[in-house]
Amino acid sequence: MLETFPFAGYHFAYKNMSENKNSGAETPVLSPQKLAGIINSSLERAFPLLISLGVILGVVLPWVFIDMRSIVPFLFGTVTLVGALKLRVRELGKTIASPLPILLYFLTARVFMPLIVFAFSSLVFNNPDIVAGYVLLYAVPTAVTGFIWVSLYKGDPALGLTLILLDTIFAPIVVPATVRLLLGGGINLDMTGMIVSLTLMIVIPTIAGVALNESSRGKIPALLTPYLAPLSKLLMILVVAANASAVAPQIRFDNPQMWLIIAASVIFIVLSFFCARFAATAGKLNREKEVAFLFASSLRNSASAMTLAIRYFPEIAALPAVLGIMLQHNTAAVMGRIFYGKIGGSQAKGQQAK
Repeated sequence: MLETFPFAGYHFAYKNMSENKNSGAETPVLSPQKLAGIINSSLERAFPLLISLGVILGVVLPWVFIDMRSIVPFLFGTVTLVGALKLRVRELGKTIASPLPILLYFLTARVFMPLIVFAFSSLVFNNPDIVAGYVLLYAVPTAVTGFIWVSLYKGDPALGLTLILLDTIFAPIVVPATVRLLLGGGINLDMTGMIVSLTLMIVIPTIAGVALNESSRGKIPALLTPYLAPLSKLLMILVVAANASAVAPQIRFDNPQMWLIIAASVIFIVLSFFCARFAATAGKLNREKEVAFLFASSLRNSASAMTLAIRYFPEIAALPAVLGIMLQHNTAAVMGRIFYGKIGGSQAKGQQAK
């Protein structure tokens, strides 16, 4: 029969060859797919801490991760591909029929917030590279990991996935255009290189993920995602650590400017949530659409901003993205609690029922 040992509420089984084969019913074995799912769920719950761990590893052990910078675009493209496996074109079709949330999203996240961030950071910081870092951070697409929060707070999954898909596809146009329009001729930027990087790291992996999902009618994601999802989170830690290692000399907590950057980062993230909430209220979005809209509008793909900043700007320009990737998910947890109550709590359930 199968001997078992308990772990995380499940029983793992192994064959005890000394027992008689007819000694009784066997305990069900926990499948590798289910085990991978358990690991992924644990990583999702700890994701903000894991991202912070990546930054700490890169800053404390820069010599370990600095040589990985050359493969960061490949690692990030892999992470994007895994995230895109859950996207389907039919979600886009459902949401296009009611385009108001999409229009509000591009107005809020692609026009209003970059302008506000540029204006305030220009007033606060006299270093144009730091200002450029903030502009880049709020020009990149929405975070794919924001869909985790949409799911936790029972938002509209179709709208959440549609905003991710559209924002990602338009990134090679929107990001360089935003940077050029706001920073103008005051910065020497390889626009062609940035467009190519965005296409390789974000657009092509996203299209590939959607194509695999559609062509297999969901079979390939169902087969691979349980194993690739936890792997992608570990790869994200490496991406963050490799990029953070490049800015390690710039991170000095005895420098008052460092604390000013931290304060500005928190203020901008919180402001994004309140602006998104105001836009959703003005647009009279229902709760499910509001949740998807809120997290898509407020969370940025900080890892891509960090990678682009390291590659095309002076290293100090990556500081807003480094801090953003540490702070935004922790801030999202607080803002979600403020707006919608405890996850799974009475307020969230009550609002969902309305």
